[in-house]
Amino acid sequence: MTNEKQYFLGVDTGGSKSHALIADESGQAIGFGKGGSGNWESIGYPGLTKVLLNITKQAVEMAGISIDQITGAGFGIAGYDWPSQREAHIEAIKPLKLYAPFDIVNDVIIALLAGTSEGWGIAVVAGTGSNCRGWDKEHCREGRLIATGEFSGESGGGGDMVWRALQAIAYEWTCRGPATQLTPAFIKAKGARDLADLIEGLTIHKYQESPADAILVFQVATKGDPIANKIIKDTGYELGDMACGVIRQLGFEKLEFEVVMGGSLFDGSPLLTESMRFAIHELAPSARLVRLKAPPVVGGVVLGMEQAGMDARPVRSQLLLSTQELLQRLSGQ
Repeated sequence: MTNEKQYFLGVDTGGSKSHALIADESGQAIGFGKGGSGNWESIGYPGLTKVLLNITKQAVEMAGISIDQITGAGFGIAGYDWPSQREAHIEAIKPLKLYAPFDIVNDVIIALLAGTSEGWGIAVVAGTGSNCRGWDKEHCREGRLIATGEFSGESGGGGDMVWRALQAIAYEWTCRGPATQLTPAFIKAKGARDLADLIEGLTIHKYQESPADAILVFQVATKGDPIANKIIKDTGYELGDMACGVIRQLGFEKLEFEVVMGGSLFDGSPLLTESMRFAIHELAPSARLVRLKAPPVVGGVVLGMEQAGMDARPVRSQLLLSTQELLQRLSGQ
């Protein structure tokens, strides 16, 4: 039996940023690395390898260890959606020369592991786009969405909110719908002269819409605009309906479980969460919605601990606290 210290690596590669985190068996976070997009769909598998090498190097150097001292690792990878992609992702990881047991999952799963107290349940992520996945207690069955947006009828992201807002503005211009305060808000934000100029500019790409414009919908809703509030409510219900699909897949309807809410969209308005809760409780009344406060990469460390046969639950609180403290120190440098 060895008394050597154990170290665990967690990795979170997303569409815009990627993180690596190292913690020991007590849950003490000791190393961190960050980089840009790690989604192979935008940067290719060689680009994914480059990002992994960069962020892992930063983390192990900060931790003061070498990669061969890692006991277990977990990778949450954006764009890892289907079993047919597993081998290509494993090949992209090989240059790390990681000899410890590891697993790769979609990045929504590590958000679930970071946010649930027991390591199972449902995670709903809503930012630019949206996604939802879930794991059962034994991590044997996974429920999931297709995550292709409009094609698969999954429209709970910021970009979808903006499209709904622009449709409402277009309805006002064509007299198919009522006036909305979204119109002057978008005219001002885009620098348009008036509504006609805004509509023309959007159609000929003089003005560009962005998922970040969802903030305008939230701002207008606070002023009581009924259309903006309906867009938020509809988006929340859509997110709840997406979660319900995963709940049915896993048979969670009568269970008590946590639904982790991750992503910037949940910071926009309580109405979004209230509408989502309503949709979920119609199907699973014992579900409990919790906001993800930890960085998802924490879930990668938890997954790494599991790969090494360790139960992460006893050290979860320390892992969350020490990670927060580490990131606060780094932000102050």
